[in-house]
Amino acid sequence: MGACIVVADDERNITDVCRRYLEREGNTVWVAENGEEAIRLWKEHRPDLLVLDLMMPKIDGLEVCDTIRQTDDTPIIMLTARGEEPDRLLGLTMGADDYMTKPFSPRELVLRVNNILRRMGWKNDFAARGREGTAEGGHSLDGNEADKPIHFEGLSIFPQERRVTVQQTNIELTAKEFDLLQLLATYPGKVFSRSQLLNQVWDIAFDGDTTTVTVHVRRLREKIEPNPSDPTWIKTVWGIGYKLDGKGNTT
Repeated sequence: MGACIVVADDERNITDVCRRYLEREGNTVWVAENGEEAIRLWKEHRPDLLVLDLMMPKIDGLEVCDTIRQTDDTPIIMLTARGEEPDRLLGLTMGADDYMTKPFSPRELVLRVNNILRRMGWKNDFAARGREGTAEGGHSLDGNEADKPIHFEGLSIFPQERRVTVQQTNIELTAKEFDLLQLLATYPGKVFSRSQLLNQVWDIAFDGDTTTVTVHVRRLREKIEPNPSDPTWIKTVWGIGYKLDGKGNTT
């Protein structure tokens, strides 16, 4: 059985193509022509994922994203006709899990949707991604290991439940924020470049733009770190990327 997806865009040709390709994968798709309708469909159907155009009449995609994020962590892919960095940054900062710049390949949209859904529980382990659970650098992880809780001093990650606690308090993360944290925590102390994280978490080959990774790391720190400007767990390795400090690992 497929997922339930809302696609919101005021361009009929785009929603028609998205719907056709997503339904071929066995998904149920509802289409909205504006932001108000997108919010109505979200409230009525509680979909597994939303695809939102940035610029829509009545209510734009950013406001729709912000409305949803106030109470829900449903994955969101943002579509934008503008590829400028400020637009991408704004969408990601508002809580979008991913973005695509128009014109885009509907096959790529389906790929990104499937990748997000797998991590949301449809196939919730790294092995399901066709990499046999292997992160770049030769570390392997079987399905059973990937499901085990990961504990650090004050931070716990529960992969099967897709739940994170800081000092025993539940922290609400988006799908991509959780995937990013889980990958870093699975290999504590290992340094990942931004391009490696882009490939591992987003399944996107490096194309020179790692803005998505940078914004998600910042958002993740704001949610789990006691002092985001001086992080305890997610460390920046200047000139390379990021690692999760494994000190205090109690697994």
